Amino acid sequence: MFFSSWQDLWRVLSIGAMSYIFLILFLRLSGKRTLTKMNAFDLVVTVALGSTLATIFLNKQVSLAEGLTAYALLIGLQYIVAWLSLHSAKFNKFIKASPDLLYYQGGF
Repeated sequence: MFFSSWQDLWRVLSIGAMSYIFLILFLRLSGKRTLTKMNAFDLVVTVALGSTLATIFLNKQVSLAEGLTAYALLIGLQYIVAWLSLHSAKFNKFIKASPDLLYYQGGF
């Protein structure tokens, strides 16, 4: 329960370090826009990347190559969505929610 084997610990350390390094590398290669202006859509992608990182760390059925492919897919899709939202006003409006005033000049 508290300790299964040294091999499991070594796997977490080695695969974890490599997947973290590749995540940083992929994020740097994809550009600053991938995770800069945090809106709801960006938050979902960030949570998905964190979930993927945790899955690579702890799930023995997921190989490092599969995890890196998932990183590349998520970051690639995020890059495409960011590009489309920059070049298409309709797509940008569809992706990003507009803020609503809840309280203004003393009234709800």
